[in-house]
Amino acid sequence: MIIHTPTTEAQACAVVKSVIDSATPLTLRGGGTRAGLGRPAQAASTLSSAGLTGITLYEPAEMVIAARAGTPLALVQETLAERGQMLPFEPMDHRALYGTEGEPTIGAVAACNISGPRRINAGAARDSLIGIRMINGRGEMIKSGGRVMKNVTGLDLVKLVSGSHGTLGFLTEVTFRVLPKPAEIVTLQWRGLSDAQGVALLSNALGSPFEPMAAAHLPAGLAGEEAVTLLRLENFPDSIAYRAGELALLLGEYGVPDRLEGEDMAALWRDIRDAAFFAGTGEAVWRLSLKPTDGAKVAAAIGRMLPGARWFYDWGGGLLWLAAPADGDAGAAAIRTALKPLGGHATLVRAPDAVRAAVAVFQPLAEPLMRVTAGIKKSFDPAGIFEPGRMYAGI
Repeated sequence: MIIHTPTTEAQACAVVKSVIDSATPLTLRGGGTRAGLGRPAQAASTLSSAGLTGITLYEPAEMVIAARAGTPLALVQETLAERGQMLPFEPMDHRALYGTEGEPTIGAVAACNISGPRRINAGAARDSLIGIRMINGRGEMIKSGGRVMKNVTGLDLVKLVSGSHGTLGFLTEVTFRVLPKPAEIVTLQWRGLSDAQGVALLSNALGSPFEPMAAAHLPAGLAGEEAVTLLRLENFPDSIAYRAGELALLLGEYGVPDRLEGEDMAALWRDIRDAAFFAGTGEAVWRLSLKPTDGAKVAAAIGRMLPGARWFYDWGGGLLWLAAPADGDAGAAAIRTALKPLGGHATLVRAPDAVRAAVAVFQPLAEPLMRVTAGIKKSFDPAGIFEPGRMYAGI
């Protein structure tokens, strides 16, 4: 496989222009940590952002940071931490789930809209992304959005590109707004609740004025013998003490919560963020987005159809992480059959290449939406050179 590693935008434009006439497909790569995301690559050449590195702007007072797409995510996070700041959306690290090495990059976070447990309160990666620079399928450089919140012309294009998995263009630089790091973090933990009880607790808490920043439920056997239901509180110590007390009163019917702090708590939330409970197995891994009140019902239905399936709930029950036998069409059909009457959608996050090539990795779109999706792809990438078939067969 040919790997193109430009070090400037001009070089990246030249690479794209050189393959347009021959319609040579390109797969796009950052740090190579998410190789199993989406349908298998259908390209003989790779365009890598590894040569596009470095922080190009950091204004702590304006709470904005910009970096070239191949910049390691860790470098961005370390730079922010030195000034007591952070990316608001707690991006997931896929290395444990996929068994990959390398370094996650800030461009891939933007391209795939990678978000973690804080998304329930702080929004997704695309909600913090305010500017991009990218190469489209004509080999043209596009700038959209801005570097300060007061100058966000083209912001809708920024949101469209985030989550497109490289199918619309090659990102060269991204700009995010950032937030201060919390002074203290505490987690309230309830033990022994059923899935339905756990999700009900999370819904009650998230509907209160006491602002949990993350909310998850782990069934028994996943992270220990007992099920645990978790609410994470962040802010100043006095604020946390007040909110923790009020939540304990509000949720008194579920028992008295434990209080978790320190590295053990942080490690537990990293495992939730990274779906690390499913690392190192041969199971297919799915992400199901649905109404929290439907989560336990859907999980139970899938458990009946797919014996041995395992799962846990993030985002207050609105995100169901599911590990099931990697049996291709049968597993996908069971999962989407359980979801169909309730809405929501299912994304196949990890499976053998043969399974990912055979089933719809992303939730199938209705025909009118598929036409719109194909039209957007065509407008950005007329020759279809970027990641063909990565999200949907033929697109």
